[in-house]
Amino acid sequence: MPVPGAGTLREDFGASVVVALVALPLCVGVAVASGVPAELGILTGVVGGLVTGWFRGSSLQVSGPAAGLTVLVYEAVRTYGLPALGVLVLAAGLVQLGMGVLRLGRWFRAISVAVVHGMLAGIGLVLIAGQLYALADVEAPARTLEKLAGALELGGRADWTAVALGAGTVAVLVAWRRMPDRLRLVPGALVGVAAATAAAVLLRLPVERVRVTGVLSAVTLPGWEDFGVLASVGAVGTVVALALIASAETLFSAAAVDRMHDGDRTDYDRELVAQGVGNTLCGMLGALPMTAVIVRSAANVEAGARTRASRILHGGWLLLFAVAVPGLLESVPLAALAGVLLHAGWKLLPVRAVAALWRSHRGEAVVLVATAAAIVATNLFEGVLAGLGLAVAKAAWETSHVHIEPVWEGDELRVRILGNASFLRLPKLLDELDALPRGGVVRLDLSGLRHLDHACLTALDGWERSRTPVPGREGVT
Repeated sequence: MPVPGAGTLREDFGASVVVALVALPLCVGVAVASGVPAELGILTGVVGGLVTGWFRGSSLQVSGPAAGLTVLVYEAVRTYGLPALGVLVLAAGLVQLGMGVLRLGRWFRAISVAVVHGMLAGIGLVLIAGQLYALADVEAPARTLEKLAGALELGGRADWTAVALGAGTVAVLVAWRRMPDRLRLVPGALVGVAAATAAAVLLRLPVERVRVTGVLSAVTLPGWEDFGVLASVGAVGTVVALALIASAETLFSAAAVDRMHDGDRTDYDRELVAQGVGNTLCGMLGALPMTAVIVRSAANVEAGARTRASRILHGGWLLLFAVAVPGLLESVPLAALAGVLLHAGWKLLPVRAVAALWRSHRGEAVVLVATAAAIVATNLFEGVLAGLGLAVAKAAWETSHVHIEPVWEGDELRVRILGNASFLRLPKLLDELDALPRGGVVRLDLSGLRHLDHACLTALDGWERSRTPVPGREGVT
């Protein structure tokens, strides 16, 4: 199969190196935060490049392990064990593949933006809560609320050497954004982790480091007995959550990447198929689930990528790094990766989006905050379901707007009702009608209604008859 875009191979080659350097610390960091060996994160990045990269869904979008799935994967591994992870990811990939074949990709654009921002905010809060303990080199409680409650007591138990390395990594990430463009061609995450690693090695600091055994040895093919986990309702819920959240994050990332370049637009259904194939293969290898990652995708576009060749080559670079220099990864302090993920978690918090929504659409802001709070209080799947339910309820409430326009025509009061009359707004509608002045003949005009359910029709007919008890009246019009 020929490499696509051979005519722009020079630009794509340079971009692939940049993307690989961005992806490497994130792949390792996401794996460690998910409670799995670091190699599994790199393996997912390799599949995201060498396999998913060939598909035509989105030409410049880059896939790999993402911070947005860290919470769900950690809970799955803790509940069902590491051997079951491959089965769950494989099943989620098949679900994505089916959604793509059935052309359901476009429907993800119907998901409330407030719910998506709330999901990202919840993930960010959970990620921050967990990585604070990793930064301090302290064992974290199981539940997020317990982590947040105990965060104030971390100072007395923290390893301040590890804290210094992690805080220094965060400082580099923040400062790197203000560096000249020429310097920022080197990713800030790589600079921060490299600086922390150099300090730990040169000063021989006694801090926890990444454990690496080799990518090939980390591959664990699921056995037939592992598929028994799918008999659990909770495991099926995890599969659905992985598929839906990975798909939503991928397609929202695609929409953002499409705004960054003038090339071909994303084919949402093809992109779902690509992600499904990638996650199915990741599941077969026992690796982490993948999704499109906006950080890597943006780096790919900004580095001058023109075709799919850049993301394919980035997968090759990741494989080369993992196979050729695994010992180098073992020098990386866990606190430095915690710093990278803390920074990533902070960037997931949509502070500006909440402020903007509060000024313009307070209902949307409430949905966003409620979704994030539900994720923190329960888990990712239940929190997103709660957010979706609240968004649907809000939409139903808002679409049931109805108001009245009373007009006197001689001795007759003609009351025109406009909007959508449903049982949700019936109490308010009857209150407004009861407040009208009494006396004379009342006629209800329902011609301005776009929707009228049976409950409202019955109530309005009864109200008109009670206000105008004239024999022979035919009811509402």
